[in-house]
Order: sequence, then structure tokens, then C-alpha cells
Amino acid sequence: MQDQDATRAHALDWIAANQGRLSAFNARIWSHAEPAWREYRSARDYVELLRAEGFSVEEGSGGMPTAFVASWGQGGPVLASFSEYDAVPGNSQQVVPYQAPREGLHPYAAGHTDPHSVLGTAALAAILGARAAMQAHGVAGTLKLFGEPAEKVCGSKPIHAAKGYYDGLDAAVVWHPWPSNTITGETHFGAYWSAVISFEADTPEQWIDPTLVPIEGAHAAARCPGALDALCLMYTTTKYTKEAMFPHAGSWTLNEFVLGDGGATSDNLPPRFSQIQYSWRSSSLGIQEQIWRVLANNARHAAASTGCRAFVRWVTKTRVGVPNTVMTDLTWKNLQAVGAPTYAEEALEFGRAMQRNLGLEPMPDPFIAEVSKLTPPEANEARLRAGLPSWQKHLSADDYVEFCWHAPTVRLLAARPRLRPPSRGYAYPNWAYNALGGLPAAVDPGLFVAAKTMALTLVDLATQPAVLAAAQAEFRERTGGGIGGPGWVGPLLPRDFAPPVDLRWPEYVTTARGEEWCIPTPHAGTGAGEPL
Repeated sequence: MQDQDATRAHALDWIAANQGRLSAFNARIWSHAEPAWREYRSARDYVELLRAEGFSVEEGSGGMPTAFVASWGQGGPVLASFSEYDAVPGNSQQVVPYQAPREGLHPYAAGHTDPHSVLGTAALAAILGARAAMQAHGVAGTLKLFGEPAEKVCGSKPIHAAKGYYDGLDAAVVWHPWPSNTITGETHFGAYWSAVISFEADTPEQWIDPTLVPIEGAHAAARCPGALDALCLMYTTTKYTKEAMFPHAGSWTLNEFVLGDGGATSDNLPPRFSQIQYSWRSSSLGIQEQIWRVLANNARHAAASTGCRAFVRWVTKTRVGVPNTVMTDLTWKNLQAVGAPTYAEEALEFGRAMQRNLGLEPMPDPFIAEVSKLTPPEANEARLRAGLPSWQKHLSADDYVEFCWHAPTVRLLAARPRLRPPSRGYAYPNWAYNALGGLPAAVDPGLFVAAKTMALTLVDLATQPAVLAAAQAEFRERTGGGIGGPGWVGPLLPRDFAPPVDLRWPEYVTTARGEEWCIPTPHAGTGAGEPL
């Protein structure tokens, strides 16, 4: 016990001693603000730091340019965590207590929301702290940190899983910034699927019989509906047929995003190419399949009605989360040992300044109470279940669930501050949430609570084989026999899946005018023009 206590203390001491440089690393990732599949600078910073710390790193893992796998140690147990670092288009914001997108870019450039900059840095700190402790005290085992891009489209983890990167893991310790400090219990996140539907009008000249037109020439012929019409029909038909997908019971969502069309044309020529992305989340794979059947049917009919062909490119398919009580209990004990975040006056005054700028009376403590206390897992579970039907076992979606089918996995939730509403139902604007996410005084407390809690859990799993064995036994039971068992659900993407990094995702570009967002930098505002 004495050696185990010393190993745990070593991990905490290492994180405390390196807090300054890790905080600076987080601020740098936040400032990159790179969106899904385009996190080139962020991934480079992680790879360089991990190699300097003695980790072996595979860059571009799974065929994804901004993914990586970093490993340290040898033999078992093999323990894992992951870092995310993608930002979200349309959420650009400076670290100021008023609305101010980053200068020199379109106002709808990307920015960190959750923020994943903090998520990734805390996991990095936990792995480095556990490594330092295991190395100093001669603890056997292997630590792996996965660099996971494009989480906002649940992009990389299903690909890593399909290509075998999670094979051989003994346990995974992961987390997410949250408006409370707790551990996910029985109700885990559900499935997220996403696909890009493309329409192509490759033979518009065959839309009508040209002999029916008395005057030769394309401009006199009937105009083929083309790919833009197909996209609009797909959009409208899907809005009408949502009733045919699943009853309005439980919690499921379907969202769409237009990636762009094949270019506006002149005169009477039809747009030749268009793409619309659909993303849907629900509590079961069966519901996901039902939604896809309706979408695929709509796409075929839209194409047939407009002289087009329809295609699909899958972006992702995730499974659903699997609880593990042993891992939850172990991590909850460690969260209690670390304690809840506390916030210095700098963070509190920043919150008050935002309240003043929004015309509100500033509060002595502008943050909600939950971020400064610990919430037992059972209390968090009861709060989640209060709004769910009894049959629904999963809620929302996040691709951490992919780890759950390869090893016992725990999901820690640690606080990032949210402003306290002045009255019930009041909603702060998103820019306020995003500005807080870039302020070290506001996010560092939760970041290091998460890092220390995860480091302790990793050390415990490496030094307490009985606890790890119990977690693995529960994993086998909950997954229907473990990997390859009769109830196990394997990766939903094929092993040879081509990562969709070539699709038209938004990104930063370099032009003769300098570095810009994919939308040119406007002269004023958003560049939208005069009000109508």
C-alpha cells in the first residue's frame, strides 16, 4: 500500500509541477481553432510534445492525416486515453467579455465550444503524469494516448476501431468537460451516424428528346432539373418524412448541412453536382437503421425525379456506450480524493464583466453552483433518467462509445464554468460560453481536476490487478461475452474504410490576400449586404 500511495502521489506531483506549461499548451491549441479533419497545427503540437517526452508516435494513424497514436512502456496492462482538438465552424470568439470574433477572418470562422482544447490537454496531462509515476516506481505496463480528430462529426474513433487500433487494450479512461463534476453511470451516450448524399446530373442533355424542339440549340431546350433541384427535393422530402422514421418518443435527432454544389452556371445549363450531409443520433442501432432506410429511399426518389444519380459517402457510424460499474466506482473515489475545482477572482470577475456587458446585474459568484462541487454518480444518473422513458438506455451521442466495446471504459465529467442565469429560462449567448473556454483562469481548474483524477485511475489500474480483472469481467458480461462473443457488437465501418478527409469540410486557406477562413474575409460584418 505504501508503494501504491507513493506512486499515486508521484503522478499528482508531476502534474502540479508541470501545470504552467500544460496550461500554455492548452491555450495554444485553443488559439489554433482548427475544425474537423483540418487540425494540422494541433496534431503537430501533440506529436512534437509526446516525442519529446519519450513516447513513440504513429502519425496519420488509420489513414487520417491529423490522427496519431502515442505509446510508452511495454507489456501489460495496456491502458488508454484520448485527446480531441477540433473546433466548430461559426463559433469564432476572442478571450474578452463581449462578443468579438477573431480579427482578420470571417466572423463565422471556427472556435472551440466544449472546448476540445481542454479535453485533449487534460488527457495528455493524465497520461504524462501516470507515465512519470510508473517510470519512477518501476510499474509495468503500456500507456497509449490516441489523437482523435473530427469528434464533432464523431469521425476518427470508429475508424481507429475498424482498423484494429483498439485491439489489445485492457482499459480506457476518458473524460469530457461538463457543467458538473461526476462520473457517467448506467446511462451512456448513444449512436451517431452521418452520411453525405451526392447528386450528379451527368447527362442533362438527355432530359428531353431534342427532335421535339423545332429550333436547334441547347438554349431552346427544356432545362434539366439538375443536381441543385435534387438537393432541394431531398431536403424537403426528408422534412416531410421525419414522421416515418421513428415516433416522437425518447430522444433522437436528425440534422443536415449543405456542403456545396457543383457551381452556378450561366444561361440554361443545370448545376451538375450537389452534396448534403445528414447526421442522426439515437439510443439504438435499430433506430439508426430505420432512419437510414428512409433517407436512402428519399435520395433515390429525388434523383429519379430530377435526371440525376444519387451516391452516398459514409462519414461515420458509432455504436452505443457500455457502462462499467467497477471503473465508475474507482474513478469516483479518485475524483473525491482530488476534489472539486475552485475559481480565482480573475475568472469570477471575467464572468461578472460578461454579465455587465449583457445588461445584467453582476453576481458575487457568476458561475453555477455545480461546477464547484462534486455530484455523486447516482445523483447524476437520476438527473439524466428523470427526462427519459424507462426503455431508453442511451442519450445523445459521442464517439468515445467506440472504446466501450474493446475494453472496460470509464467516462469522467469535470467542470468547465457556465454563467449563472439571472432567472429561470434565461439563456446566455454562445459567445459568452466560448470566451470562457479560452480563459486559463476559468478552464484550468477543471482541466487539472480531470488530469489528476484520470492519472490516479490509470495508476490504480496498473498497480491493482484485482480491480482491473473485476472491470474486465464486468466488460465481458455487459458486452455479451467480450470481444468476439455472441453478443459483442463489432465496428460498424469496414476495415478498409477510406477516411472521408477529402470531402468539402471547411478550413483555413491561404490566398493572395493572406490567411483566411474558407469564406473570404468581408469588408464589414459577415459580408451579407443590406437588410431586406
